[in-house]
Amino acid sequence: MNERFVHRHLPYLLARASHALWRGFEPVVRAAGLNSLEWRVLATLADSPPLPVGQLALEVLAKQPTLTKALARLEAQGWVTRDVDNADARRAPVVLTDAGRRKVEPLLEAADAYQRDRLRELGVRSANALQEPLRALLRAFEPHTD
Repeated sequence: MNERFVHRHLPYLLARASHALWRGFEPVVRAAGLNSLEWRVLATLADSPPLPVGQLALEVLAKQPTLTKALARLEAQGWVTRDVDNADARRAPVVLTDAGRRKVEPLLEAADAYQRDRLRELGVRSANALQEPLRALLRAFEPHTD
């Protein structure tokens, strides 16, 4: 029997692997009262300088209008603040508040533990063994990626 196209198509496999990993961690995020986008926003801001909305949208894999709605919810909780840029709202920097940091830090630790456990199940000693090839893909197809 021939292998199906999607079973050898790298973008599909990467997306499916991401989804499978996320599915196992999602209950932790949901239990904390967050959805996946809110989690990505808080996790991204946890160790970055204030980011303009446009840049944050790129980093959290969201369209800017969708991110704007999520930021409104996060602001209402007191977890982020946005400065105003009257010339261009996409440049308004988003900052994680102290309350946001307290909210996300236990989740970051849980995410690290979850990742270590899943990698151990695969027999992978270090996340770096998987991260480096993925970073190489990003560098090749998204030159602006660090």
